[in-house]
Amino acid sequence: MKPEIREKIIEICNNFNNNPGELINILHGVQDFMGYLPAEAQELIAECLHIPTAKVYGVVSFYSFFTMMPKGKHPISVCLGTACYVRGAEKILDEFKRILKINPGETTPDGKFSLTSLRCIGACGLAPVAMIGDKVYGRLSPDKIQGIIDEYKD
Repeated sequence: MKPEIREKIIEICNNFNNNPGELINILHGVQDFMGYLPAEAQELIAECLHIPTAKVYGVVSFYSFFTMMPKGKHPISVCLGTACYVRGAEKILDEFKRILKINPGETTPDGKFSLTSLRCIGACGLAPVAMIGDKVYGRLSPDKIQGIIDEYKD
């Protein structure tokens, strides 16, 4: 781990007084900084808080918000909740997979896109929906996916 990354993680822990009761807040802070929570970061957090690494890992693996894999510059989440699913969300996910040549949980080799599925975005009236970053795309059909991806090509 680079020294500047190590120092920033220690600083985040210090901002919460290295209090084990603040573990979730610390994890949020470190993930916001790094984009994900690799094993080395979890070990350093455990060291700073004087708790077992297994406890940190248990929290990271329990909550779906946390990720141990780096996300792409443009994280894509496809909703597979009931409303979206019955309106064809699986076909939307399949089209993202086909175009990006990755599966859920993976990131494109260039680091631009990562793909996940989730249970509900809360935009059921627009089903099927997907999010890229914080932007919601609704009433999707497979033929719209390429155009949406093209919006994010740098």
